[in-house]
Amino acid sequence: MASTHLSLHYHFVFCTKNRHPWFPPSIRDRVHEYVGGIIHGVDGFPHAVGGTADHIHVFAGLRATHSIADVMRELKSESSRWIHKELRLAGFAWQEGYGAFTVSASNIESVRNYVLNQEQHHRVKTFQEEYVKMLQLGMVPYQEAHLW
Repeated sequence: MASTHLSLHYHFVFCTKNRHPWFPPSIRDRVHEYVGGIIHGVDGFPHAVGGTADHIHVFAGLRATHSIADVMRELKSESSRWIHKELRLAGFAWQEGYGAFTVSASNIESVRNYVLNQEQHHRVKTFQEEYVKMLQLGMVPYQEAHLW
């Protein structure tokens, strides 16, 4: 082939430390916009950013040169720095781990809608239920004792 063609889409999920509810609705959009800007800054494409008071979902298109670990490190460190400086949330921190799931191009719109409608989604399903279901659908092995 004369050139390279890629369709690499990822759904990331990560929580605030101890799942503390740091993001009330009054600041949530600002946090989500900033996180989307970080994805732009690493030369990715933010399909959607959403979440609730204690966790965030990032749905992004990335390049072949991106390392998931590097993107997540950038997302967490840059957003944490901004949250401390701009929102002045002393004591804020992200939890250490994260989830990263690939998404087929045919599912972009449904995952985008899912990410953008987290508050509605969590009226009927807890974060724990949601995350375990994501692990199961992604065929990711896990031990319950190491999830939370």
